[in-house]
Amino acid sequence: MASLDWSQCPAVESIPGKRSGAWVFKDTRMPVSTVFENLEAGATIDEIMDWFHVTREQVVAVLEFAARSLDPPPPPQRPASTDDAHSLR
Repeated sequence: MASLDWSQCPAVESIPGKRSGAWVFKDTRMPVSTVFENLEAGATIDEIMDWFHVTREQVVAVLEFAARSLDPPPPPQRPASTDDAHSLR
């Protein structure tokens, strides 16, 4: 499975020297991976929010970003030919 491009998720950041450059929630030191590790271990979103002092919006943004990565890619756009342009007239 391909790695996610977390730079496209507005809820997270990676700063060299901050948690060794790991992806963390913006303005925190909490690694994004902590959410997935704790959910896998059976924690709820509410527990994660309490334990790590992140908001529901932050957690949901990360989960939705990861979920969208599982969507199929859009079909390739077919370049319009001059024949297509004439048939539209």
